[in-house]
Amino acid sequence: MSAAPSGSSSGSGAVGSQEAGSEVRRDGLHHVAPGREALIGSRGGRRPGRGGEVVPPAEFRSYYGRAVIKPPVWKAHNIAGYLFLGGVAGGGALLAAGADLTGRPAMRRAARLVSAGATGLSLAVLVVDLGRPRRFVHMLRVVKPTSPMSVGTWLLGGFSPLVAVAALDEVASLLPRRAAELAGLLARPSGLAATAVAPAITTYTGALIANTAVPVWHEAHRELPYLFGASGLAAAGGLVAAASPAREAAPARVAGLAGSVAAQLLDRAVHRRLGMVAEPLTTGRAGRLRRAARVCALAGTALLAASAIRRSRTLDIAGGLALAAESALTKFGYFHAGTASAADPRYTVLPQRERSGG
Repeated sequence: MSAAPSGSSSGSGAVGSQEAGSEVRRDGLHHVAPGREALIGSRGGRRPGRGGEVVPPAEFRSYYGRAVIKPPVWKAHNIAGYLFLGGVAGGGALLAAGADLTGRPAMRRAARLVSAGATGLSLAVLVVDLGRPRRFVHMLRVVKPTSPMSVGTWLLGGFSPLVAVAALDEVASLLPRRAAELAGLLARPSGLAATAVAPAITTYTGALIANTAVPVWHEAHRELPYLFGASGLAAAGGLVAAASPAREAAPARVAGLAGSVAAQLLDRAVHRRLGMVAEPLTTGRAGRLRRAARVCALAGTALLAASAIRRSRTLDIAGGLALAAESALTKFGYFHAGTASAADPRYTVLPQRERSGG
C-alpha cells in the first residue's frame, strides 16, 4: 500500500522533469533547459515591444582603486616653471626683434634681457630636474624627430646662444672693448635668427607634455601647444611692457593683451571638447590655480588697456606683472591637473571605452 504513493510520486517527478526539458538518469540530470525562473536584467522577464531588457553597464572599478598609469614624477616647481619660462623666452625674442626693426631701443633692451634671463633660468630648472648637468649634454648626442623631448632639447640648445649674444650687446658697457664691438656686430643677426626658433620655443612645451599618456594633457593635444604659446606671449608682453618706457611699450601691450585673450579662449575650448576628462582642471589645487589665473587675466588686460589710453608706466607695471602671473598660474594649474588625472583611473579608462564603443 505504501509503494503506490511512492511510485506515483516518482512518476510525477519524472514527468515534471521531462516537461521542464530535462532527462533524469542514474548519474543526474541531462539536457537541462531553464524554466521561467530565468531572469534577464535586474527586473527579470522581457518587456513587450522593447526586445528584452539588457544588463546595465557595470560600474568601473580598477584593481584596488589603483592608478592605471604611473603619475608623473616631475617636481612642479621645476617642470611647471620650465613650461612658463620657455614661453617667456620665445615671446621675448619675438618682441625684441620687432622693437629692433621699428627703432625702439629701450623696448628692445628690455625684451632681449627678459628673453635671455628666461632662457637661462629654463635651462637651470631643466638641469636641476635631470639631476646632473651632463644628462642635458647627453641628450644632444641623439636627434630623434619623433620625440618632442629630443626636438625641444635641440631647439633650446640652438636658441640659447642666439639670445645670449643679442643680450650681450645691451650690457656692452660691462664688457671689454673688443668683446663689446663683436657683440654689437652680431647682436642684430643673432636676434633675428632667434625669431626663427622662437615660435617653436613658445609652443613645443605643450606638445611635449601632450605626447605623454597623462589623460588631461594627452586629450588636450590639439589645443595645448597653442594655449601654451598664447600664454607665453601674454607673459612676455606683460614683462616687456613693465620694463619699457610707456612711450615705447605699445607693441608689448598689444602682444600681452592678444596673448591673454587667446589663452583664455583656448582654455575654454579645452573644457568644451574634453568633457569629463577636464574635471581635474576645475577641482583641487589645479582648480584654485586656474581660478586665480582668470582673475589675473581680467586685471592685467584691464590695466594694460587703460595704459594704452593714458600711457602710464605704473599701469604697465601692474598690468604686466598680472599677465605674467596669469601665465605662471595657468602652467602650474595644467601641471597639477595632469598629475591628478593620472592618479584617477577613470580618466584613463572611460575615454578609451567611449572611443572603442564599449
